[in-house]
Amino acid sequence: MASPRSILPSGALFAQRRLLLCLARDSQRHPQASLSSAGQGILTRAACERSRGAQSGRDLDAWQERLADQLLPLWRLNYDEQLKVKFEVTKKTLEQLQNRLLKLGAAVVEAQGLGALLQPFIPSPVINGYRNKSVFSINRGPDGHPRTVGCFLRSPGGKKLFCVPAGHLRNLPAKHHRVAQCYEAFLLQPPLDPSLDTRELGPWRRLRVRTNSRGQAMAIITFHARGLSEEAVCVQKERAKEFFTSGQGSECDLTSLYLKERVAPGPGLPGFHRYQLLAGEPHIFEDVLGLKLRISPGAFFPLNTGATEALLGVVAELGMVDQSTTILDLSHGTGAMGLCLAQWAAQVLSVRMLGQAVEDARWSAASNEITNWEGQRQDVEKVMARLKKVQGSSGALVALLDPAGAALPHRVIRAIRGCPAIQKLVFVSGRPHGQDMESFLQLCCPVPPGQEVPPGQDLPGQPFVLSQAVPVDTLPHTLSSQLVLAFTR
Repeated sequence: MASPRSILPSGALFAQRRLLLCLARDSQRHPQASLSSAGQGILTRAACERSRGAQSGRDLDAWQERLADQLLPLWRLNYDEQLKVKFEVTKKTLEQLQNRLLKLGAAVVEAQGLGALLQPFIPSPVINGYRNKSVFSINRGPDGHPRTVGCFLRSPGGKKLFCVPAGHLRNLPAKHHRVAQCYEAFLLQPPLDPSLDTRELGPWRRLRVRTNSRGQAMAIITFHARGLSEEAVCVQKERAKEFFTSGQGSECDLTSLYLKERVAPGPGLPGFHRYQLLAGEPHIFEDVLGLKLRISPGAFFPLNTGATEALLGVVAELGMVDQSTTILDLSHGTGAMGLCLAQWAAQVLSVRMLGQAVEDARWSAASNEITNWEGQRQDVEKVMARLKKVQGSSGALVALLDPAGAALPHRVIRAIRGCPAIQKLVFVSGRPHGQDMESFLQLCCPVPPGQEVPPGQDLPGQPFVLSQAVPVDTLPHTLSSQLVLAFTR
C-alpha cells in the first residue's frame, strides 16, 4: 500500500524571488497564444450560423481573448511563472493572518519566521484540460448568434451581457467543448424565433458537463417547464433524448444524459431541483488513489482529479495519519477525502454530508471494501460525545475541515475547540484570504479571562496554533489554489 508521502509529486517548484500580480498584468503585452482547436471535427449548424453572423473571425477572437483574461488571468504566463505569482499571493495572505493573530494575542510561529511556516507549492500534474466539470450558460453571442452556449462576458462598456464560446480556454477538455457545441446545435433546431431575446430562451437553459479519467461524460441540462403542459414537457424531453442518443449529438458518446428541473410543490412552499435520467447510466465514476468513487449528478467533486490526489497526500502527511489515527472528516462532497484517507488511518468518521453525497460515499465504501469508514448526516455537535472517548487512548484524533467554498458555521468551530481530544486539525482552504480567514482567527483566538462574550459566540477550549502551510495548485492558469494548513494545540 502506498504511503502518503510517496504520492506527492517530486521536485515541487520553490519560489526564490518576489513576483506579485503585476507580473501577470505586465505579461498582457505578450503575443496571444494559439487557441485550442478542440472540437473542430464537428460541423454543426451553430458553427455555420456564427461564421455568417460574425463581422470577422478576428472579432470573435478578441472576445474569446477577453474571456480568457477574465476567467484565466495567468494563462499568458508559463507554468513556472504562474506558481511564482501564486506563491507570492499565498505569502501575502499568511502575512496578513499572522499580523491579525498577533493583534488578537494569539500564539504564532513568529520565532521561526514565515519561511518555516509556508512550504513550496505542490504543482498540478495536469496543466491544460484538467477540469472534470464545466458549466455553460446560454445567451445571445457578441456576433448576434441568438443561442450561444458558452460563458458570460459583458461588453467593453459594461451595458450588455453576451455569451462567448469557451472552447479556447486552456483548462477546458475537448470533450466539454464538443458537448457544448452539440447542445448549441440542438437549441438551433426548428422552430427558432428570430426575435428571441434574453428573457425568451425557452425551457432549455444551463448545461453542465462532467467527465472522468476513463473518458466518460455526463451531461446535465437545466430545464424550466414554467408555462408548459405535461404533454409539451414530455415532447421536449423526447427531443433531447433523441438528439443525443441517435441524432447529431450522439457523436458526444454520452454515458449519462440528465435533466435538472425545478419543482414547485405548491404556493408558499420552497421549490427544489429534481434530476431525471433521460438516457444512459445513472452515475459516473472516478478513480482516485486506486479507489473507484461514484458521483451522482448533483454531488460535489473536486475539479482537478490529479491535483486532488496530490492534495490528499499533503493532508495525510500534515495530519501525521497512520494506523492509529482516527479522522473526523468534515469535508463536503462525495466523501472522497475520507474514503481515500481511510487506507492510511485506523478509523474515519465523515459527518455533515448532504443529499446524494451520503449514498455515493456508502456505495463507494462498499464497492472498495472499506470497513473503517462511516458516513453520517449528523451535525458535529452530536458526534463529539462519541469522539471524546478517544482522549487518553493510544490513538490520535485529527479533524479535517474542507468547507469547499461554503462559510464554516461558528457552531462547528465551537464544537471542535470544545473537544479536548482533537489535538491536530488540517484545514483545506480554497479562499484563505476571504471567509476562511475568519475561521482561522476563531480557531486560534484566545479568550481573555473575564471578557464578556455574547451567547453562542463563546470559544471554549484551548486555542489552536498554526504550525504549517502547504499550497497545492489545483486550478492552473487562475489565481486560485488550495492551501492546506495544519493547526495543533
